[in-house]
Amino acid sequence: MAKAFASKNPVSQRMRSIRRVLWIVLMLNLAVAAAKYVYGVISGSASMQADGIHSVFDSAGNVVGLVGIALAVRPADEGHPYGHAKFETYASLAIGALLLLAAFEVGSSAIAKLVSGVFTVEVTPISFAVMIGTLAVNLGVTTYERRCAKRLKSEVLAADANHTLSDALVSVGVIVGLVAVSLGFPIADPIMALVVTLAILATAYDVFKHAFATLSDHARIPEDDLRATAMSIAGVRGAHRIRTRGTEGEVYADLHVLVAPDMTVVAAHELAEAVECSVQRRYPNVVEVLVHIEPDDGHEE
Repeated sequence: MAKAFASKNPVSQRMRSIRRVLWIVLMLNLAVAAAKYVYGVISGSASMQADGIHSVFDSAGNVVGLVGIALAVRPADEGHPYGHAKFETYASLAIGALLLLAAFEVGSSAIAKLVSGVFTVEVTPISFAVMIGTLAVNLGVTTYERRCAKRLKSEVLAADANHTLSDALVSVGVIVGLVAVSLGFPIADPIMALVVTLAILATAYDVFKHAFATLSDHARIPEDDLRATAMSIAGVRGAHRIRTRGTEGEVYADLHVLVAPDMTVVAAHELAEAVECSVQRRYPNVVEVLVHIEPDDGHEE
């Protein structure tokens, strides 16, 4: 006997919250990108221009995230009985692809400067003011977005928070490069741009790793933890064949529960509901639980 239970969690409200965060971050990223890139062009700093391009791709990633959330928020239908939540994961993959493109743009520009041997960067106090100011904004955005990602169990926000963090680390590298240039080492500017490239590639790897965990149906809840939750219900003699999958924000779980062989259908139904409620109280991100009732008569062995 099996029974599926749908969560009453406000999934659409979660998606709206994610979308609101993405809009706020988009506006901030555009402001940061404009400040760094424009002054990078004015001063001739390759690393500042590279950092500005990185911030532009942050903004593009926000747009991709907004599109993904718009698709993910749609309710389940005949063709997608489990809903559209994985579109959030596809958006994360698109952000990863944008990061790879950004790495190519930044890296090729830095290599071209190193090959030509022409270094025209001009360092002024304004250069440091721009970089330190945008660094402060990036750190604030990263902290805000990471907290929201954790609270909302959002892959897009987590990926974008890591992206913004890499932007902050890159800004630190650019500041170091500007210091080196001011001390008489102009070659440090394109070298730091290459460091930017490596940071972007590392971020892309992290984004792809988390997205593939969802698409490959990686277990979202440890089996032993879910078993312990089920076993806490009076009448449950055992639990096995435990599986979980889905996105971090929308997890689907199924398990087989062993009960007394002489338990009535009504009692078994009530026990299954109790298991479902216990699982969803412990794990609010579980949107559906499938409980299969089996008699504890040794057949499962």
